[in-house]
Amino acid sequence: MKTFLYFVLFMFLAAVVILLAAMLGDLGAWYFAWLIGTAMIVLVAAAGAALLDTQEDLAATQPGPAAARDA
Repeated sequence: MKTFLYFVLFMFLAAVVILLAAMLGDLGAWYFAWLIGTAMIVLVAAAGAALLDTQEDLAATQPGPAAARDA
């Protein structure tokens, strides 16, 4: 039953996408690129923030040159 519900959901999404493509015409490619680009920028920013947070946590737990200077 779960597989059937996924099938119905994806068929509905496909119908919506086809309807939007027909309504948008030539602008469909531009909107698609805009959506994909926006999603990629958000994902890259989130990954950068996660990496920065991890680096700051690692620097706080390990003694480094800054800790040696303060001592």
